[in-house]
Amino acid sequence: MDKLCCFTVSNPQHVGGKSTAASGKGRSHEGSIKYGFSLVKGKANHPMEDYHVAKFVQKRGRELGLFAIYDGHLGDRVPAYLQKYLFSNILKEEEFWINPVGAISKVYEMTDKTILSHTSDLGYGGSTAVTAILVNGRSLWVANVGDSRAVLSRGGQAIQLSIDHEPSTERGSIEDRGGIDGATDILILASDGVWKVLENQEAVEIARRIKDPLLAAKQLTAEALKRDSKDDISCIVVRFRG
Repeated sequence: MDKLCCFTVSNPQHVGGKSTAASGKGRSHEGSIKYGFSLVKGKANHPMEDYHVAKFVQKRGRELGLFAIYDGHLGDRVPAYLQKYLFSNILKEEEFWINPVGAISKVYEMTDKTILSHTSDLGYGGSTAVTAILVNGRSLWVANVGDSRAVLSRGGQAIQLSIDHEPSTERGSIEDRGGIDGATDILILASDGVWKVLENQEAVEIARRIKDPLLAAKQLTAEALKRDSKDDISCIVVRFRG
């Protein structure tokens, strides 16, 4: 599993609290895009290590949907730090507004270097990081390091947007996923606690059957538990219409 962290801060050891099982929902300003999330403690004998981001924010006259799953490994300091700083650091980059792919890639690389140089404060653990930035409900950028995953439903067909990365494979990927068209109905971000026991198409079919994205996210985590998933289980469902 790749290590990740973010830019240096004055007291990185003070970042974050313990992650806990949680659920919630929200919507875009105009209400046409809704999201729900569900995080469930796994069966392993360690504290919850999954963190998430799911929110809409206004920046420079644009509405940004910010969605992420951070699945920690050997502790929760790194995913807690990512939750607090990764998106804010991306949006501080002037380049983001003209070249999102370049800016996101730059910040991912800088965060990786920073965690490697701050193991005395942040420990020797790591984290996956799958992030999705939705701009004005029309453009989508997805970045990923690790084995968390982003899957889109277009016309009911599952499209895997990210590449799963293990330590033996390439470090990460970032993609401009272009426009959100009328056939796009669901976006799912989830940790490997979901993907180890559910196929992409199965997850899409479960999520599409339930109009409330919070209930859809809860159903996906419940199904993963039912199938004896051992790891922490985290899921975000974004519904674009209906």
